[in-house]
Amino acid sequence: MKTFEKIENTIASLQTGSISDARKAVLQPLIDFIQGKVDADETIRLNFICTHNSRRSHLSQVWAQAMAYHFNIKNVFCYSGGTEATALFPMAAETLGNTGFDVVRRSDDKNPVYSIKYAPNEHPVICFSKTLDDDFNPQSNFAAIMTCSQADGGCPFIAGAEKRIPITFEDPKVFDNTPQQAEKYHERSIQIATELFFVFSKITPKNG
Repeated sequence: MKTFEKIENTIASLQTGSISDARKAVLQPLIDFIQGKVDADETIRLNFICTHNSRRSHLSQVWAQAMAYHFNIKNVFCYSGGTEATALFPMAAETLGNTGFDVVRRSDDKNPVYSIKYAPNEHPVICFSKTLDDDFNPQSNFAAIMTCSQADGGCPFIAGAEKRIPITFEDPKVFDNTPQQAEKYHERSIQIATELFFVFSKITPKNG
């Protein structure tokens, strides 16, 4: 299962040895959730949740969908949402484009819709900022993955979620409008990609 060549090159460069044992323990509940769904031959729905659904949750959603495809894990559907809706921050979309995703902005309003493709013949990930309970997202039978500490602390209960899994990341927003902005967004994207590569690499296909 091949993603676009530049994404494949990015994936090949990921260093999972950089993930600490403590961080692997944080990732384990997500591995267990996905593996349980695979074993039961059930659809895997992952909703990545942050405060504004503008940066980390979208990076996680897109990389998770790409990694599921890379490892040929079937019936994985990735979503994202926020405790409030704002807009997908342009630097987050640009960062994904720089690592090989085909990013197209499909609308020009204050909360634009992006299509983000990871492979030639696969449906793109549709990205725009939305609340976690938006009709675009699953209403039940999903894992809620909390990607920021503010949303994690502010949302102890996610309606409809089978499992709530905190996997928080530092916010690259603190580097907005600084000379380090592009570097820090890339750094965060690669961290997310590395950890999700590790997660999906641990999944055993049902007949594998």
